[in-house]
Amino acid sequence: MYAKLRLIFDNFTLILIGVVIAATVLPAEGNGAVFFEWLTRFAIALLFFMHGAKLSREAIIAGMTHWRLHILVFGFTFIVFPLIGWIFKPVLIPLLGVPLTIGMLYLCALPGTVQSAIAFTSIAKGNIPAAVCSASASSLIGIVATPVILNIMLDANAGTAGMADAIIDISLQLLLPFVVGHLSRPLTANFITRNSRWLKNVDQSSILLVVYTAFSSSVVSGLWSQVPPNALLALCVVCIVLLLIVLWLTRFLAQRLGFNRADEITIIFCASKKSLATGVPMAQVLFSGAMLGPALLPIMIFHQIQLMACAMMANQYALKAPDAEPSYS
Repeated sequence: MYAKLRLIFDNFTLILIGVVIAATVLPAEGNGAVFFEWLTRFAIALLFFMHGAKLSREAIIAGMTHWRLHILVFGFTFIVFPLIGWIFKPVLIPLLGVPLTIGMLYLCALPGTVQSAIAFTSIAKGNIPAAVCSASASSLIGIVATPVILNIMLDANAGTAGMADAIIDISLQLLLPFVVGHLSRPLTANFITRNSRWLKNVDQSSILLVVYTAFSSSVVSGLWSQVPPNALLALCVVCIVLLLIVLWLTRFLAQRLGFNRADEITIIFCASKKSLATGVPMAQVLFSGAMLGPALLPIMIFHQIQLMACAMMANQYALKAPDAEPSYS
């Protein structure tokens, strides 16, 4: 029983839940909130600097040529997901309320994950170079695409920053550190490779810090009075249904369009996932005040559900993989 629970809830998920509880019981206020806001900005810059430093140019070149795969992945990430959210918006508003519906639309507009998409592709024996290229490019495209898509889906700004200002702020806070990190690779690549195990803690700590700061602000503004337990339960169901729809569609289209097994795996794991690592800091820029918490809840729940579902799928693909791939020389 314990082993099964540990498979579903990893350490990071448990700590993430703990951070939300801490922000609920002891939210940062006054000068403390100002301190955490500046600390959060530094943490976000460091997070994206490290993302840029980790991405090798060889991986980019190796995966760039597979354009059919990338078009399908980006189509799901930035067109199909938002389209599903927009179509079901009239259903979501009475079911979840306006704040959580905006959070769901934000989730649909986000780019895909990087680390977990590549990890699951690797476990399932998919096309890893294509996954690296597709997932990394998705994060970069999302810096501009996400605020534009969100603005289109919302009738008004609804607590978000203006689109032009948001793109500029996101570029300065996310894209600039990413580019600087990538350009620093001649100096930093070896260090990051050697110390990747403990540097992962820097990534996760940055996300946790942003979550604490965002939820503190929302709790002070009355988050939990806006999100009753029945709406939270409904949100979990909506996230599960959304993931099931996209997983089925990605597999169906990958097979119908004639992609081989390795590419099918890459499409499924890159096109069905949404990035918590990008979504949390981006929400800090796009949303203000009481809207931060409701904007983050859907991506936090969806993140855990997608990890559980994709872990099981990756293991199933790995078990069914051929013992030896044919050699072409």
